[in-house]
Amino acid sequence: MVGCQCLERWVETEYGCLYCVEVKESKMKTIGLIGGMSWESSVEYYRIINQLVREKMGGLHSAKSVMVSVDFGPVEALMQSGGWDGVLAELIQAARQVQAGGADFLLIATNTMHKMYAEVADAIEIPMIHIADAAGVKIKEAGLSRVGLLGTAFTMAEDFYTGRLAEQFGLDVLVPDEAGQAEVNRIIFEELVVGKILPESKTKYLEVIGGLVARGAQGVILGCTEIPLLVKAEDASVPLFDTTFIHAEAAVEEAGR
Repeated sequence: MVGCQCLERWVETEYGCLYCVEVKESKMKTIGLIGGMSWESSVEYYRIINQLVREKMGGLHSAKSVMVSVDFGPVEALMQSGGWDGVLAELIQAARQVQAGGADFLLIATNTMHKMYAEVADAIEIPMIHIADAAGVKIKEAGLSRVGLLGTAFTMAEDFYTGRLAEQFGLDVLVPDEAGQAEVNRIIFEELVVGKILPESKTKYLEVIGGLVARGAQGVILGCTEIPLLVKAEDASVPLFDTTFIHAEAAVEEAGR
């Protein structure tokens, strides 16, 4: 009789001899995502999550996940017209679909839609990982207290993001001046969400980042999930916090708990 190495399962062949087959079952939770805002960054979420799972578990392992992807066209039109009740209804419907698909927890794969984080969280029974919380943890681990923020006009100008970072993590968050905010926002909606990666836009973003650094920012949050498509860590003199990667990494960590 051949000695068993893994002690998990014995299988008898038609010839009567025995051999041991190691059976590995993934214990990971199922990651839920609301995507499509835009799909350019949702692709990155899916890639990063599965890459990190493969690095963590080895072999042919990949993430157990459920994604509901919305049509960004009508969602973006509602955002620009102030129709946030309609956006919220879309998010809640998508969140409930993700939950019904078997997800153990949820990520909204975009920074701006965390404007409605509390309302979506109240509408479902599974927990959510707030993208600003994931970023805040990384910033504090880096020992920083003052950071710049790039994102959509909603994310930069409103309190749902900067306020949370201040209240939960004690961070001083700087945003670009009015002209800088307008240009950052324009590039997101006219270029990045439709896959346009232009060198002149990268130059503009680096100018805005330089301005934030000159005002005392010790690092800069890339607070729109499309921005890392344009600007990379090696492009700046201070740490850049890629919220797409940070959020995806937090999902993988939670899935393994």
